[in-house]
Amino acid sequence: MNEDMGAGEAGWLADEIISSGLPDKRLARRMHRLLDQMTSAPGHPIPAACGDWAATKAAYRFFDNPRVTEHGVLAGHFAATVRRCADSEGPILIVQDTTEFTYSRTRLGKIGFTKTINAGAYKAGRSYPVTLCGMLMHSSLALTLEGTPLGLTAAKFWTRTKYKGTWTLKRHINPTRVPIETKESYRWLENLRQSMALIGTPERCVHVADRESDIYELFCLAQDLGTRFLVRVQTNRLAAEPPGCEPKPGSHRVFAQLSAEPWVGCHCVKIGQHETARLHVKFATIETLPPKGKRKRYAPQLLTYIHALEIDPPADRAPIDWKLVTNLPVEDITAAIEKLEWYALRWKVEVFHKVMKSGCGAEKARLETADRLAKFLALIAVVSWRIFFLTMSAREKPEAEPETVLTPAEIATLDSIDAARPTPRILRRTLASYLLQIAMLGGYLARKHDPPPGNMVVWRGLTRLNDIAFGISIGTRRQCG
Repeated sequence: MNEDMGAGEAGWLADEIISSGLPDKRLARRMHRLLDQMTSAPGHPIPAACGDWAATKAAYRFFDNPRVTEHGVLAGHFAATVRRCADSEGPILIVQDTTEFTYSRTRLGKIGFTKTINAGAYKAGRSYPVTLCGMLMHSSLALTLEGTPLGLTAAKFWTRTKYKGTWTLKRHINPTRVPIETKESYRWLENLRQSMALIGTPERCVHVADRESDIYELFCLAQDLGTRFLVRVQTNRLAAEPPGCEPKPGSHRVFAQLSAEPWVGCHCVKIGQHETARLHVKFATIETLPPKGKRKRYAPQLLTYIHALEIDPPADRAPIDWKLVTNLPVEDITAAIEKLEWYALRWKVEVFHKVMKSGCGAEKARLETADRLAKFLALIAVVSWRIFFLTMSAREKPEAEPETVLTPAEIATLDSIDAARPTPRILRRTLASYLLQIAMLGGYLARKHDPPPGNMVVWRGLTRLNDIAFGISIGTRRQCG
């Protein structure tokens, strides 16, 4: 750990590892040092972040230690997330998503594979399949309604076992009749259950996810746990016949009943920086039936469906067409629009994964086995969350004190940089002012019509800030000596 940054960084670093699941204090100290090194040089390879061979070798031993697990690495961060959720007000959105980390290795068996893609054509037009090796990560990220990430509540790392005959198998077995516990999609239920056990207030949480999580078993589990969900629909499920209709078992579907409902209002959403889309909005509460092969195990659910369809979309892109399902009450157009805005925050987990890959170089690691990579990715996830948290906190609470998010060492370094300028830039002691200076170190121009600083300029700025702090410490030592 850099001596100049050690005391200041101890605050947030200690919060993220104080409840770590590592088996002894020596490993906890090593993790503290690794987390500090990765935070000081996000995106750098392990040897560059560690600085010398001895520290690099210690990092490799840490990742290779069988007593260290990815959940042990994240246990302290999970505990810190619970504290931040308790300190926040209002509902907590738990957004789930899966991402892939691809690596180039000669011995694929040590890692596993994620999928096979068509890399083009060769030899008279025949396809050229390429196997991608790597890992998958399924994340549950807690957000405030303003979009500030409070931290991870669950994370699962795995690789796939490659075998032939998958599509042939699907022709003989109906996937809806296979128990959910035997499927890869069970991860959605596992993360939901783990998140609720961690936070402890399921009635306050809303689980938000895309179409891949449109799983009937997830709806039932949420009801059993006493929590809420908001999921984009992809399956046109069976629905109970509405009152007054002649019963026709197996013929009535959710989408048909939803389409029969009238539009109740319009809503405008911003797309990018300069485009706005107008959406028709409708909603309906429908008694939804479980899949035919699982009706003995699961009961019908009374769910609310929300449909938002773009009015007069431009010709150069597909229209916005969202169908959402929730067990939250939706009584009017205001409540429906609120749920649409909540679902739009699902994109935050995509941004979090982008920070892991582009900002923190998660796919640049040269570790050779899946076990080591899982521990490395767990550590990188904490670093990525912190960068994301800094960026979004300044947008949500720009007038807050900088000490609420930044460490004393970071604030002192920014003050020293500003004092050396002919004209000071930090005119007000606010979080937004200090984060702006970090972003400008990373290349942000701060022009009048520029959007707020993003995660990429913040992580580049943090890297330069740590380098400057180290240089200041060297100059101070020489003057004192």
